[in-house]
Amino acid sequence: MTAPLSGRQPKAVRSALAVLEEVVAAGPGVTAKEISAALRLPPATTYRLLNLLVADEYLVRLPDLKGFALGRRAARLALPAAPAVPTAARAVVEHLRAQVRWGVHLASFTTGQVVMIDPDPDHPPTAAPVLARFPQASALGRLLLAEQPDWRALVRELRALTPHTVSTRAEVEAALREVESAGWARQLGELHADRGCLAVPIRAPGDGRLVAGLALAGPVARVAEPNGALLDLMREHAERLAPLLA
Repeated sequence: MTAPLSGRQPKAVRSALAVLEEVVAAGPGVTAKEISAALRLPPATTYRLLNLLVADEYLVRLPDLKGFALGRRAARLALPAAPAVPTAARAVVEHLRAQVRWGVHLASFTTGQVVMIDPDPDHPPTAAPVLARFPQASALGRLLLAEQPDWRALVRELRALTPHTVSTRAEVEAALREVESAGWARQLGELHADRGCLAVPIRAPGDGRLVAGLALAGPVARVAEPNGALLDLMREHAERLAPLLA
């Protein structure tokens, strides 16, 4: 059973958040003395909060030990910024939309998450927080997970969103093996029972890094039996997008 908060703990939480805000406002290199003065906190309290935030990787000490900067975990407090989509890339996506009756979505993987950068306005995709939290249940997410040394580092929760969602470790690993073998991904009714999705990777021309994914969303029955011509069309447009997004 979780212990109840004491009367002093909410104040400590607010003070820790204030310290983070001050580091953001002041920029890298701000010192404990400067933070203490700006927030009117006792030096001992400031040092204690800074040590806790450094230990939990929300802050880092700079190499000269004279100041602080935001750490790895602080980046998770904000939604990842979607990169700008070049006009030429949008034109490629629109060209594909004109040739199919599916929803066509373009997603970036440069932030380490599935971030929609050109969602189909006529076929709205699954909400961004759901895609970020359950990448194993989306075709785009599986492209990303299949590239990871350990997919579990990006999957925060295994949950059945529909009766068809992969929701065990063994099922996820089997799905990712399919992606590695086929070179493309799909999901059948795992986010919404009546909808499915196909996705192909977009890789940097120079080193083959996975930078984005191109997805088609449609009825489950059509996704279950994709024809070769459709996949070839997706790959063709993915190749055209690669130099524009790398």
